[in-house]
Amino acid sequence: MTAKSTATSTSTSTSFSPQAMEARVARFNKLQTYQQQNFAAHGIPPGAVEKITARRVYPVMAPADYQGRSAGAPVKGPRGLIVTIAECEPGNGPGLHRHLNTVENFMCLSSRFEIAWGERGEHTLVLEPLDMISVPRGENRSFRNVGNETGRLLVMIVPESEQQADPISYAPSLAREIETEYGKAALAGLQEIGFTFEDEPTTA
Repeated sequence: MTAKSTATSTSTSTSFSPQAMEARVARFNKLQTYQQQNFAAHGIPPGAVEKITARRVYPVMAPADYQGRSAGAPVKGPRGLIVTIAECEPGNGPGLHRHLNTVENFMCLSSRFEIAWGERGEHTLVLEPLDMISVPRGENRSFRNVGNETGRLLVMIVPESEQQADPISYAPSLAREIETEYGKAALAGLQEIGFTFEDEPTTA
């Protein structure tokens, strides 16, 4: 009786159509970087962007109500989870920064990436392909492609607070550098999409 009931329940369940399931797929060759989606729209020059983020970041999944940098992700996922792919040429990667509300998880997809952490980024390790690290909320971190080919990192950001935002904090000296080189509008644009400049690394 129980087996028959289970079989009947399964056979009458509603399944997603192929079209509905395709709407839940992110095709890499169709992804737009969030540099294309956000930075130009806020009047932020490419040179200013290069100081704070990987060369290209492709939003893959974000919550439907998310308003941050990855809001243009094609897949709308569960509350809080943000998935992107960071793509860097050899030597490229963002400066030292902290995520104030979230845990940031990196999985190396290709090439080799050095992950640095600590007050001045004094601690480092290298991720080989398919290695993964989880960096705690509030810890300074940076990453850099130390391989000889263009590399990709799968980045999964998970909140540890009720906030849906993902503010990122850089050093005030970097804000002054951006303002001097690219003007107040560039700095204001970065702040508008969630970048803050509050934490100056301590000197040795």
